[in-house]
Amino acid sequence: MDTSKRRARPTFTDQEALQFHAQGKPGKLEIVPTKPMATQRDLSLAYSPGVAVPVKAIHEDPTRAFDYTARGNLVAVVSNGTAILGLGNLGALASKPVMEGKSVLFKRFADVDSIDLEVATEDADEFVNCVRYLGPSFGGINLEDIKAPECFIIEERLRELMDIPVFHDDQHGTAIIAAAGLVNALHLTGRDVTSTKLVINGAGAAGIACAELIKAMGFAPDNVILCDTKGAVYKGRIEGMNQWKSAHAADTEARTLADAVRGADVFFGLSAKGALTPEMVASMAPNPIIFAMANPDPEILPEEVAAVRDDAIMATGRSDYPNQVNNVLGFPYIFRGALDVRATTINMEMKIAAAKALAELAREDVPDEVAAAYQGARPRFGRDYIIPVPFDPRLIHVVPAAVAQAAMDTGVARRPIVDMRGYKAQLSARRDPVAGTLNRIFERVRRYPKRVVFAEGEEEQVIRAAASFVNQGLGTAILVGREDRVYETAELAGIDLEGKEGIEVHNARLSHRNATYAQFLYERLQRKGFLLRDCQRLINQDRNHFGAAMVALGDADAMVTGVTRNYSTALEDVRRVIDHKPGHRVIGVSIVLARGRTVLVADTAITEMPGAQDLAEIAVEAAGVAKRLGYEPRVAMLAFSNFGQPPGERSQRVQEAVRILDGRRCDFEYDGEMAADVALNRDHIAAYPFCRLTGPANVLIMPAFHSASISTKMLQELGGSTVIGPLIVGLDKPVQIVPLGAKDSDIVNMAALAAYNIGG
Repeated sequence: MDTSKRRARPTFTDQEALQFHAQGKPGKLEIVPTKPMATQRDLSLAYSPGVAVPVKAIHEDPTRAFDYTARGNLVAVVSNGTAILGLGNLGALASKPVMEGKSVLFKRFADVDSIDLEVATEDADEFVNCVRYLGPSFGGINLEDIKAPECFIIEERLRELMDIPVFHDDQHGTAIIAAAGLVNALHLTGRDVTSTKLVINGAGAAGIACAELIKAMGFAPDNVILCDTKGAVYKGRIEGMNQWKSAHAADTEARTLADAVRGADVFFGLSAKGALTPEMVASMAPNPIIFAMANPDPEILPEEVAAVRDDAIMATGRSDYPNQVNNVLGFPYIFRGALDVRATTINMEMKIAAAKALAELAREDVPDEVAAAYQGARPRFGRDYIIPVPFDPRLIHVVPAAVAQAAMDTGVARRPIVDMRGYKAQLSARRDPVAGTLNRIFERVRRYPKRVVFAEGEEEQVIRAAASFVNQGLGTAILVGREDRVYETAELAGIDLEGKEGIEVHNARLSHRNATYAQFLYERLQRKGFLLRDCQRLINQDRNHFGAAMVALGDADAMVTGVTRNYSTALEDVRRVIDHKPGHRVIGVSIVLARGRTVLVADTAITEMPGAQDLAEIAVEAAGVAKRLGYEPRVAMLAFSNFGQPPGERSQRVQEAVRILDGRRCDFEYDGEMAADVALNRDHIAAYPFCRLTGPANVLIMPAFHSASISTKMLQELGGSTVIGPLIVGLDKPVQIVPLGAKDSDIVNMAALAAYNIGG
């Protein structure tokens, strides 16, 4: 019952999903070496004869495997495919895309390396024997999508046989997140765990795990009634029973779900759509707590509850309602904490610690990074916010630390953490900021959808991007092109545009706004050598001019282009139509993600050889982008020298730029001139105690366009970094330009950034 895999409604077509998994390297994972492999000496150290040294060391002391191999940060995601998502028993091989996805989530949210293993057997004994002997390879085992009751048998036996954490996320992940929400819901309604009456509908893996966890947290056994398709699980019942249900048989007169729910304080649904009726809701106690977590559709919808009760607190597994019970809040961070103390197991105390940490986090004021996704409505602890959101950056240092502490307190930690404050700082450094930032931006754009022009609307990848933009609920996509060409290209690509809500096709030549756009452009360009017929021709025949005019005159909110033209050409087209924002300058900023760090680089697109004043203005604009992305800017003014040594003419320009910034009394950290290795390395910065930066720079101001462009492209191609951009900053209207030949996913990202108005 992994709610991290739920979705409320499709935000993509089947073909998009298949293409996503097939494009480039098939699948979602690859293995990348963490040590250099460039020379013969590297190879000798990595393999024969150098590898013999750690082999002998591990033989002498097995715990050294955590020091000399990847075992301590490696989790196996294991399934036999007997309970895949809500699809049922489709077999081990069919489960592989899901297991790869789980591995990706481990890496994305908690920097845990993971390998998926699909075991082709439905026999519990065979499954156990397969997995138990893989123990030396991994630091933990995440069981996934295994049907009940085999999942109970498998987990219990593997926990007994292995000295590493074994965790069935479909059981415990759902239970932990639901328990966190329940703690806060009880707090808001003034209830005590010892007297609260709770009904769990669904006696499968997640339902029974919920029962076990909440009882361990203090619920009285007879105040928790478990129900299945045959009704209440009561003492003395024989039909449809097994040892796991029997352990939770209550002393109750209730025989049906309706009986059990009558007067109950809390309902946990882990069953099926429609299981909880409005009549049942009406019969519950005042201020009922209803967690309808069925996959993919809840037992009852929030609006159905609202029709009969105005005092209920609700949670579902869906992202389009408040209080989403999402397993991604749990398993990556729980394993992170368990791995970091080399725990032998994940015990009940560690699960309770995770639940309480999540509950406490939801009560704290949310940071700007989270608030950015809720434009104008910062979420606050209350009935509609009892569970943290998945992109809260504090999760990475809050939950693992709580789990690690519980492991140490209960004696299952083999490597206790001495400096917990330092550990939390280390955890924060593991986070993937770009992915989190894009997620926050997408969430905000969904709340405030925009009309975005996709200027090159006859190109297949642009049409795919437009369809994806709409499917993800980001707004309206306006394809500029000839209708017959657009629809023909879409049909050949298998994209159904006919009658698709949210997609418009605008033919520049036939548009009723054509003359207005031409006149607007003529008024801008008539003193720059353009005749009216020149402007009319640009509007008729050039999609960049037409699309930019739509944005300039308010017929659209933003625009994305660049697939078929060089960046500089596309930018020249746009700037004929749209001016810079008053008081700002137009620059290019690239976002670089390398080894979990995010750095903004400027100017990567506009000013070829900036002077001191230019560099100062570029720094101000780039710092503004960092703030809009939710980061506190630390700006390094780069050069080949460090604070005057060696001296040079270009370094003097950078020094002067710093003096100009001093005069402007900027509200962000900055310093220079300094070399890139100093700017990015805390230890190197320490060699200059007068440096104003309190940590490694996250905004790099390059001394020239060519150095900025060359460095980012080299990082992308040779360093394996992810580079987004260059983003155009400083235009009066939001326009973004993708690289020539960009993929549809890149176009969607840039369209979202344009809709978000990342450029200010």
